[in-house]
Amino acid sequence: MSENARGREASIFDVSDRAAEYRARLLEFMDEHVLPAERVYDEQMRAASTPHFQPPVLEELKAKAKAAGLWNLFLPYPEWGPGLSNLEYAPLAEIMGRSHIAPEVFNCNAPDTGNMEILALYGTDEHKQKYLKPLLDGEIRSAFAMTEPAVASSDATNIETAMVRDGDEYVVDGRKWFASNAMHPHCRVLIVMGKTDPTAAVHRQQSMLVVPIDAPGVTVVRNLPVFGYQDREGHAEITFDGVRVPATDILSGEGEGFAISQARLGPGRIHHCMRAIGMAERALEAMCARATSRVTFGKPIAERSNIQDWIAEARIEIDMARLLTLQAAHMMDTVGNKAARTEIAAIKVVAPNVALKVVDRAIQVHGGAGVTDDFPLAMAYAHLRTLRLADGPDEVHKRAIARQELRRYLPAKNAGNEGK
Repeated sequence: MSENARGREASIFDVSDRAAEYRARLLEFMDEHVLPAERVYDEQMRAASTPHFQPPVLEELKAKAKAAGLWNLFLPYPEWGPGLSNLEYAPLAEIMGRSHIAPEVFNCNAPDTGNMEILALYGTDEHKQKYLKPLLDGEIRSAFAMTEPAVASSDATNIETAMVRDGDEYVVDGRKWFASNAMHPHCRVLIVMGKTDPTAAVHRQQSMLVVPIDAPGVTVVRNLPVFGYQDREGHAEITFDGVRVPATDILSGEGEGFAISQARLGPGRIHHCMRAIGMAERALEAMCARATSRVTFGKPIAERSNIQDWIAEARIEIDMARLLTLQAAHMMDTVGNKAARTEIAAIKVVAPNVALKVVDRAIQVHGGAGVTDDFPLAMAYAHLRTLRLADGPDEVHKRAIARQELRRYLPAKNAGNEGK
């Protein structure tokens, strides 16, 4: 990791001594263990008979990270993790975002992070013992099943999966897809969002249930490739056909699903955005290294004015995205997620788009090599382009920002009716 990159992720806001100590240890671990292991990981994956394979090197790295105390860094609750704030954790997420294997090495990978937070906040004692503890220990994995192929799931109120109360059970019927992690060999549990009362107020119709992935009636239909990549953890299409789960497996009660999803997505978006910035930093490093080592038409590529423009713009835009993301994290810590909703929406638009632009230009500088697996750029591009849809597409976040801005200009008597 370059010396330039080693300091930038923490250069804008002052952080606590504790967070600075975690950052130093994480950087050292990344340089010593994670980055050198990427090639081994890739070799083991290529040799596997299935794309959904848990390579031994990953388990070795996880054991080392746990022994080093670099584990579950994302959870802000001291009883479950180190209790770092969003602002303290954000630079750590950026560091992890530099490697496609790092988040899982430190047990800080989506969607498990969001699911663990849901179970910590809303799960029963049984849920915590049966699922949260093994997730925290890195023994199992989980998936979040909300998106559906038959409706526009960017509006979560559209979901159609039915959850009907039948005595002491709920019966679940529906079809989900892009349930990330569901193909992972260690996936054991799903958190499923569906409708328990279609007649209730629009944001009180949805509920969340904890569903074992091996429950009768749960069928993992297929894995969905992403830009041709068969991701190891998978993005599954799943059907639920008369799946019965105990009524005690509902999270927080009927009608709470939408509120839980909003609580889950706030921190998750900070994590995604900081990891995207980490990817962008690595792509910028790769672009600079390639530009200074290659010659075209008698000159190093780095001397071309358009390449210098790309490098300068990348530096400016990455730092702008980082500043905005850290500001959102700071606001979440100090005034709460609801008050920071505009900033959270803004970073979800900005960070993936900035990172995607930097990666695209790094690919161009690398030429044909940039679209191969010899460099991490093509994979990063696929993931970042997908991130513009995950956790809400750009258009939904822009709509939320615009409505919040316009609210200030509406007559007082109409201020509560602008979305109707």
